[in-house]
Amino acid sequence: MEGLLDHTLRDALTRAGGISRCVSEFIRITDQLLPHRVFSRIVPEEANGWRTPAGVLVRPQLLGSDPACLADNAARIAEMGAPGIDLNFGCPAKIVNRHGGGATLLDEPDLLHRIARSVRAAVPAGLPVSAKMRLGNQDDSRAVECALALVEGGVAELVVHARTKAQAYRPPAYWERVADIRQAVAVPLVANGEIWTVADAQACRAASGCDALMLGRGMVANPGLALAILAHGDPGAKAQGGLSWAELQPLLQSFWASVCAHIVPRNRAGRLKQWLNYLRRHYPEAQAAYTALRTDNDPQRLAHRLFHEFAAAPAPQHDAPRVMA
Repeated sequence: MEGLLDHTLRDALTRAGGISRCVSEFIRITDQLLPHRVFSRIVPEEANGWRTPAGVLVRPQLLGSDPACLADNAARIAEMGAPGIDLNFGCPAKIVNRHGGGATLLDEPDLLHRIARSVRAAVPAGLPVSAKMRLGNQDDSRAVECALALVEGGVAELVVHARTKAQAYRPPAYWERVADIRQAVAVPLVANGEIWTVADAQACRAASGCDALMLGRGMVANPGLALAILAHGDPGAKAQGGLSWAELQPLLQSFWASVCAHIVPRNRAGRLKQWLNYLRRHYPEAQAAYTALRTDNDPQRLAHRLFHEFAAAPAPQHDAPRVMA
């Protein structure tokens, strides 16, 4: 999730709990071997054994279309001690697709196979190589073919976002098409897309037959979602709503501290409002804060108001409508 789920937000969300592994935002590979500092800048958790401060492993993700260049960069990351390599064949962004990357490669299963095979051969045998794909580019007619190409190339785990590039992020997600891939491949299969609630998670697992779930925007909007999913069915566990607004405050404050430490002042207010924009999907208090603060671009004043004026807002009586502006 380029431009959103960087290391500052990974830090906050993994502190919430329930997450077993993170994948970094993509590292774009074109025609050169990148220096160590580029990987360390995008995945600064490298200095902490590739773990967030909460102890959750972060697997770096590569995006590109040149098998040899991807392999060289994967080998360099492996030398840095990365816990695995992830390959991106799911990004729907036009600028990425125009330059031969992301979901547009799903029109070329042979190229997917060559990329997977080259990366697998370039890194130690015990290092996991995973991949994320969508159901296709313009349609999903080659979904199973693409999955098989990746697995036969050496991918040991496959994440499937249950929409095509053309479908972008528009509801619904077609979880039942992930089940077709499940029938074709034997590797662990992870389903992704349109999982906002515990009920969504249950429906996705039932429809897809997946081994695990990947949470993206749903976790950003409701940082307690992973814990709520894990707690389902446990009568002694916390209610399925996840974290309350009051319980979210320490995470917001740790996020703000990380933003202040790593982001230049002119961009800090934007990062805070960006997360608030997602949070208002689940928290009425976040909606009130976002409405009041959206035009304030002074980072210190904005943070002061958020953590004082809106921190003690009444707890929600029920979930906010699932609507995003």
